[in-house]
Amino acid sequence: MNNQEAYNAWSKSYDSVKNNTRDVEAKALRETLSAESFDNVLEIGCGTGKNTTWLLTKAKNVVGADFSDEMLAQAKAKIKADNVEFVQTDVRETWNFADQSFDLITCGLILEHIENIDFVFNQANAKLKTDGLFYIGELHPFKQYNGTKARFETDNGRFELECFTHHVSDYFDAAKNNGFDCVSINDWFDDNDRTAIPRILTMIFKKV
Repeated sequence: MNNQEAYNAWSKSYDSVKNNTRDVEAKALRETLSAESFDNVLEIGCGTGKNTTWLLTKAKNVVGADFSDEMLAQAKAKIKADNVEFVQTDVRETWNFADQSFDLITCGLILEHIENIDFVFNQANAKLKTDGLFYIGELHPFKQYNGTKARFETDNGRFELECFTHHVSDYFDAAKNNGFDCVSINDWFDDNDRTAIPRILTMIFKKV
């Protein structure tokens, strides 16, 4: 089972099972972007729409992109707004799925599945307006160093998805290579316990 097949299988239980990574990232995105408002937002890895509904309160239009058709089916069933469009795509390939320019692009819990993040930064730059923001919320590399990765329970036991570890310096190198400045970086913890290993790393980069 590859990652796309895995997320298709996971889609039926993704919203209902306990998932600290999903929930802490959702909290992080909301707190990080709470003071902002946008015209057009591109949500990469929208999944079942865990962040889409909230983004619709902050933006005039949202495009949600994901490579799992079953995840998208869940999102479409939940979200009926006229100002959202859902698109199936593989963001490891050229981003030809959206014609307009955006003032915010979000990547939530997706880059751990992409080996070449420099390409993602390159494509994000091409789709963002000048001064547009690129939000990233990912499983913290400190968690990855300890062996944590995306996984879920199946009828045949626990399935672990293919994942790649990206160090903080990797994100900054990809940003520098593709015309971004970092304007925010933060660590997010389970139950706000700052004595523990952080679960989520968030960064906001601005296109310059």
